[in-house]
Amino acid sequence: MSSELVPMSEIERMAAAVAKSGLFGMKSTDQALALMLISQAEGRHPALAARDYDIIQGRPSKKTEAMLRDFLAAGGKVEWHVLDDAQADATFSHSAGGSVRIAWNMARAAQAGLGGKDMWKKYPRQMLRSRCVSEGIRTVYPAATSGMYVPEEAADIAAPEPRSTQVRNALEKMDPATGEVIEGKAEVIEGEPPVEKDPHAIVECLEHAADSAELDEAAEWAKDIKDAEWKLKARKAYKARKMELAVLGGASA
Repeated sequence: MSSELVPMSEIERMAAAVAKSGLFGMKSTDQALALMLISQAEGRHPALAARDYDIIQGRPSKKTEAMLRDFLAAGGKVEWHVLDDAQADATFSHSAGGSVRIAWNMARAAQAGLGGKDMWKKYPRQMLRSRCVSEGIRTVYPAATSGMYVPEEAADIAAPEPRSTQVRNALEKMDPATGEVIEGKAEVIEGEPPVEKDPHAIVECLEHAADSAELDEAAEWAKDIKDAEWKLKARKAYKARKMELAVLGGASA
């Protein structure tokens, strides 16, 4: 563990070098910087972010080896019962979270819709091991996960349609002058309330913009907001999302 803080200017230089190298899955300086700051906050040298983390489908993830290493360093124990191409079965124990036995086999992977994927066909043992480690550690000592999935899990999570796209589709069904629905009911997504007012929908677009282009488009819509309260909400949503995208490097990076 590192107790000495690395200056921000030095972290920024390291982030630029890591992103430029293209060797660690971080495609932008902002992505590398964000993970380096997490690494420093957890007491490690920022450069170790390149070893311990990955960016998968725009999501930060923590490598299986790093998660397991942190778990063991924190006093956790793992007893492997089976580890082969058909099953990964282990007991995870920690004084803070007790003990649990986790088993992942190809039948369970198939039930989750994973077994037919290319990586699962080529490297079944490694994929089963990663799932087993992540679930076991998350159950008894979640601090070792850093609040992230392992890369193998992140790769299996389907990227949802951006919320801003769904809201925009709803907006296109509205009369821009009256805000009334022209065709059908303007539902954003199943289980959520319909978009009823332009200012509300515009603020949602700002809050959930997938990238800077969508953010700028929503900002143009916000210029037409007349209500002072909604205009202030839109301004705050724009600034907040702009900062988030700067840290994440944007969904398109």
